[in-house]
Amino acid sequence: MAKAKKKEITIEEALVPAEEQPYEVPENWCWVKALSVLEIEYGKGISTKELVSDGYPVFGANGLIGYYSEYMFGEEMALMSCRGAYSGVMNLSVPFSFVTSNSLVMNNRGAFVSSRFIYYLFKALDTHLLVSGSAQPQVTVQAFNDYFLPIPPVPEQQRIVERIESLFSKLDEAKEKAQEALESFEIRKKSIIHKAFTGKLTAEWRNQNGVSLDTWGKMVLGDVCESIYDGDHMPPPKSENGIPFLVISNVNDGYLSFDNTRFVPEDYYNSLSDSRKPKKGDVLYTLVGSYGIPVVVDTDKAFCFQRHMGLLKPQLVDTYFLWYQLQSDVVYEKATAIATGTAQLTVPIRGLRKIEIAVPTMDEQKEIVRILDEIFTKEEKQKKNTARVIEQINVLKKSVLSKAFRGKLGTNDPSEGSAEELLKSILQQS
Repeated sequence: MAKAKKKEITIEEALVPAEEQPYEVPENWCWVKALSVLEIEYGKGISTKELVSDGYPVFGANGLIGYYSEYMFGEEMALMSCRGAYSGVMNLSVPFSFVTSNSLVMNNRGAFVSSRFIYYLFKALDTHLLVSGSAQPQVTVQAFNDYFLPIPPVPEQQRIVERIESLFSKLDEAKEKAQEALESFEIRKKSIIHKAFTGKLTAEWRNQNGVSLDTWGKMVLGDVCESIYDGDHMPPPKSENGIPFLVISNVNDGYLSFDNTRFVPEDYYNSLSDSRKPKKGDVLYTLVGSYGIPVVVDTDKAFCFQRHMGLLKPQLVDTYFLWYQLQSDVVYEKATAIATGTAQLTVPIRGLRKIEIAVPTMDEQKEIVRILDEIFTKEEKQKKNTARVIEQINVLKKSVLSKAFRGKLGTNDPSEGSAEELLKSILQQS
């Protein structure tokens, strides 16, 4: 059976009326309907069982997912994720690759200089307008019926790609250095904490105060704390309001957060033993999944917590001395060694009580805390500045893309032939 002939599109049907154009572009550009210049198709379905360790790259919903024995396209292609949480996200395949049905392939009908231009163009535009559904987001080919694209003349397209990639290269280099600096903060922090709890950080203080390293001892957590208990093992009753009930997500940043908390009735909280009621100066310690995160209770606010956390009530050690030492690799490795389970490791409360820590005199504990506070206050400030630089780089990249497809990169040549003439020639050939 003969394939149905596609309906011819006139130049009037392809162009977007002035009153419907999203924003102003240079006079030699034009706004067109996406399906007049692109042929959009789904990739091919493939089972994950068919993926191999070596072969042609396979691109799925969010980039490279594996390899396959066949390829679909000999050149790089602009792809848009069309199913799930990544719907609307753009990817760029590599030559000789396979594309799954979780992506749409943006085939060029001659209006664009390259798939790379299409890729950058859609990254600059609001692709969320194409996404439908909430429980299962998706992008369909039909969604492009009323989607508009700004098209510059071909020479300008080439200049735009070159300018974007030149600017992005410099920004990526700066971002990589900033990211390396961020990672070095964590490495440095581990090193400093290690020095703190092997006596190296306070060696000068001991010399000045006539204190020997022999004053350091080893004690288990159960002996330096008044008590160590996890949360109530019985499912707590729920309440619209009352006493906050914290779970691991409320502490996994290393600090207490009362955002998005559950609540339990006040009488339930009152029924708990004092050993399970957090007080200011206590330390919470995560036991399940994201285990090994210590958090200082720095509030007088009443709250309770799930059984996936332990509550340590220090009595022979300074609260912040304990908090810092619980962050050390040595203690984390000891917690890992006693953790049970496979799918989700769990540090047993009995094992936690037996973990051994270094214990100097109380005066030296306070000096260690003072030094660490001073160092990490400065480090945290630098870390925030570095993170801000990375965010500014991301904002700059968005700004570059926005300017590029508004004709504001300073590369447009008004004397060049118009994109409308290019569009006419394409439609005549189709």
